[in-house]
Amino acid sequence: MKKLIILLTFLGLTACAQENMMELEGKVAVKGSEPHTYLSIKDSKSQKSYKIQNQAKFDLMQRQNQTVKLKAVLVKEAVGPGFPAVIEVIEVK
Repeated sequence: MKKLIILLTFLGLTACAQENMMELEGKVAVKGSEPHTYLSIKDSKSQKSYKIQNQAKFDLMQRQNQTVKLKAVLVKEAVGPGFPAVIEVIEVK
């Protein structure tokens, strides 16, 4: 019985971790006004914009106005207009 509970807990945690994983394809662009600019990607499938949290790690600033494929984890949900969802890039394909 103990082993079954541990197994179910592990499977539940694994499913939750994969739920936040996403693959995006779209154009990378700088958004916002001068003191508050940020790098974002607009997904071509869902038409949603996401703020990229760790762009320096993958040198994404050099890929402005290019279409890229990213594997990312959702860090924070969108709050409303002007506050897009935040992602952390894991891999650039």
